[in-house]
Amino acid sequence: MDNNSKEQFIVPEFGPLSGIRVITAGSIVAMPHAANMMADFGAEVIHIERPKVGDTYRGLAPFAEYKGKKVSTSWAQDARNRLSMTLNLNLSIPEVKDIFLGLIKKADIFMENLVWLEKYGISDEMLMEVNPKLVIVHISGYGRPQFGGIPEVCDRASYDMIGQAYSGFMHLNGDPEPSMPMLTKPWTNDYISALHALFGALAAYINAQKTGKGQVVDVAQFEANARILSDTFVSWTEANVLRTRTGVKAAAFQPYGLFKTKDDRYVAIGAFGPAVYKRFIEALGLDVDYYNFKDCASSVEAVSSEKGRELDRLTIKWVSERTADEVVEHLAKFRVGCAKVNTAEDAVNDKHWLDREDFIEYEDQTLGKTIKAFGIVPKFSETPGKVWRGAPYLGQDNEAVLTKLLGYSTEKINELKEKGII
Repeated sequence: MDNNSKEQFIVPEFGPLSGIRVITAGSIVAMPHAANMMADFGAEVIHIERPKVGDTYRGLAPFAEYKGKKVSTSWAQDARNRLSMTLNLNLSIPEVKDIFLGLIKKADIFMENLVWLEKYGISDEMLMEVNPKLVIVHISGYGRPQFGGIPEVCDRASYDMIGQAYSGFMHLNGDPEPSMPMLTKPWTNDYISALHALFGALAAYINAQKTGKGQVVDVAQFEANARILSDTFVSWTEANVLRTRTGVKAAAFQPYGLFKTKDDRYVAIGAFGPAVYKRFIEALGLDVDYYNFKDCASSVEAVSSEKGRELDRLTIKWVSERTADEVVEHLAKFRVGCAKVNTAEDAVNDKHWLDREDFIEYEDQTLGKTIKAFGIVPKFSETPGKVWRGAPYLGQDNEAVLTKLLGYSTEKINELKEKGII
């Protein structure tokens, strides 16, 4: 795009997505996280926030405090590399329409998770008319009616928990009946939706570069969660098997679950398939011929057999007599999958995490101090991502965006501030 030249970019040049401009509108987790993953790899992400109020995510506790200033720890982690622009996103106001469509004209991707988009006067047709090469990504709870579905359902409000419930994902998590289903933390459905949105945005962007034609990508939270349920739906439609909760253990093989250690920690142990199972039995010093795979671990019947239940009791006892570190180190020698259930404290002191440089430091723009946060994923050999700036304070980039991208004067920007438009 001629109007998308590198000279107009505000962010430094780095990463495989350098040269892509993303405009976002919305708040909280799913859509912003998808955009922020692009920002971590060089895309210029301009996040439109409400004047004075900002993204709701800014208000999510807990907060880090420093010299009388405070910032949401969620915001500090997830909003880095982002440009913050405040705009009263009501396109019935002429100045707002000029600014917003001016940004759309210079964008490659527009991503949104606004509630009831049409009330702002925004339509896909309007945006495509301004920029035919634009990729539009919608993220909502139930999907856009233009892609099918019952309009009244599409119009419903949704959050992470709602998506987990409606998708069937929640039904599979938690202890068996009569316990209730379990909500998985934190914001699992939002982050899964973000990954689907990221894939959709980049796939459509690649196609737009080849064809010169943009398109609309519709991500429904419940569908994103439903897509990762493995054989859950085919098991029902083709085998008449209704998947349900099995707690931390697998229904048809062992060992696979959580076990408590002597030092009151938990370890996850998994040994799927006859070869790994045999190594597990050897690691415990048991008789492989007696506790064989067929009789103890190869089916629902085997796991629930007398010998299968006996093996489970022996596993629980063996683990309970050792510390978590002892269990992990011993099973590693036999190449059996095992990990301690880490806390954040464990992770930030773990040599493997540290050697992979999974924790980085950068200056949070609200606090004005260096913070430690989780780093860049995934890792690239030639064009790695990086954090060039911490999460922005509200409206930090108003002047940069309006002057460098749209050519507004300082006088015009001050006028927009006085009117409460930015």
